[in-house]
Amino acid sequence: MAKQSKTDNGDFNFERSLNELEALVERLEEGDQSLENSLKDFERGVELTRNCQTALQNAEQRVEQLIEKSGVEQLALFNADSDDE
Repeated sequence: MAKQSKTDNGDFNFERSLNELEALVERLEEGDQSLENSLKDFERGVELTRNCQTALQNAEQRVEQLIEKSGVEQLALFNADSDDE
């Protein structure tokens, strides 16, 4: 499996990183690996998680900038755990 989360042109690929992270989690959950391989997968998972979090934060900033430019006054907060449905 590729160790990079970047496309050929150097841009971060969020979907590819999420897919790799899902595969790592599945392997770790199976528990069939050696301790050394499990630690390597865990370390890679932490790296992928951080990269994805950074990408999401950057996307949020871009959305906020676009909203500011469009003159919209407020951005409603999204709460995925909301019980108000």
